[in-house]
Amino acid sequence: QLQVVESGGGLVQPGGSLRLSCAAPGYGLSGYPIGWFRQAPGKEREGISCINTNSRIIHYADAVKGRFTISRDNAKNTVYLQMNSLKPEDSAVYYCAATLYYCKGTLSRDDYDPWGQGTQVTVSS
Repeated sequence: QLQVVESGGGLVQPGGSLRLSCAAPGYGLSGYPIGWFRQAPGKEREGISCINTNSRIIHYADAVKGRFTISRDNAKNTVYLQMNSLKPEDSAVYYCAATLYYCKGTLSRDDYDPWGQGTQVTVSS
């Protein structure tokens, strides 16, 4: 059964950068569209980006557009989220997940399963 694992989170100062990775040990991600989501304390889990299997369809939430870049390396079975110009409001647990549908601009969490454990991103001075 597909299981995803996120990594790359940490503490960064405002304006800094981080790159998150999403992998599926022992399983291939290349056949799945992948989404990135985040959840801050007391808030709903929100979709921030998705990418289809051949990287030709990509969507971003308005809150991260122009600052975050999603990409994938199917040879390495890994999906990345490059986060630049980070702001304190980007602090959250970040999750990746696969979908059996396709990368849609709605970025609905209901379309995605399974979920990893998440990786914490904290943006603070």
